[in-house]
Amino acid sequence: MAEKKTTRQPAEGHRRRLREKFLTAGLKGFHDYEVLELLLTLGTPRKDCKPAAKAALERFGTLAAVLEASPRELCEVDGIGPHNLFGIKLIPAVCERFLENRLRSEPIVHNSQALFDYLHQSMQDKKREQFKVLFLDAKNRVLAIKTLFEGTLTSSSVYPREVVRAALDHHAAALIFAHNHPSGDPRPSPEDTALTRKLIMACRTVDLTVHEHIIVGRGDYFSYADSGKIAAMTNVAEQVSVDAD
Repeated sequence: MAEKKTTRQPAEGHRRRLREKFLTAGLKGFHDYEVLELLLTLGTPRKDCKPAAKAALERFGTLAAVLEASPRELCEVDGIGPHNLFGIKLIPAVCERFLENRLRSEPIVHNSQALFDYLHQSMQDKKREQFKVLFLDAKNRVLAIKTLFEGTLTSSSVYPREVVRAALDHHAAALIFAHNHPSGDPRPSPEDTALTRKLIMACRTVDLTVHEHIIVGRGDYFSYADSGKIAAMTNVAEQVSVDAD
C-alpha cells in the first residue's frame, strides 16, 4: 500500500499544481502539452498524462490539430484511449455551444464579433470544406444554424433549391452563409463568387435576404458583405427580377 502511494504522489502533486495554476491565472503561461494534460486528466483520475500529451502534440503538430483529430486517430497515440480522450473532445464542443448560445442572444447584425468567434471555433480547423447556413427571423435573430453541405464546394455541389427549401422549413426571413477553406487562406475563389451570386439569385425569387457570406480561414476570414460584393450582387438580382416582370 505504501509503495503505491509513493509512486502516485509525484503525478498527483503535479496535477494539483497545474489545476491551481489554471484557477489562479487561466491558461496564461501554459505550454500546449500542459493544456492537453489537463484535458486528459478529466478522464484519467490517477495516471501521469504528460507523456501522452507530448506524444499527441508530436503526432499532430499543434494543439488545434489535436483537438480536431478524430477519436480513432487519438486512440492511436500511446497513452490515449476511449476513456481519457473524453476531455479532449468535450472542451471544443462546450466552447462551440457557448459561442452559439451567445450568437443567439441578440440580433446578429449587431453582434458581428460573436458571429466571427463562433464561425472560427466551429470551422477554422476542419479538414474538409463545410457550408453552413444561419437562418434568421425578420428581426435578424438566429433561428437555427445548419451545416447543409460538406466536401468540395462549388456552384454545382451546393444546391440553391436545398438552401431555399431549408430556409422555408425554418420560416426564415434572411440568411447568412459561411464556409471554410481547409488550406487556411480565406481569399475567395472564382467558384466561391459564382456560388454566392447563384445563391443570392435563388433567394431573391422567394424574397429571402442574404446578409453575408463569410469564408473562414486559419485565424482570418473574408466577408462578402464588407467587400461590397453582397450589395452589388443583390442589386443585380433585383434588377433581373424587375426586368423579368
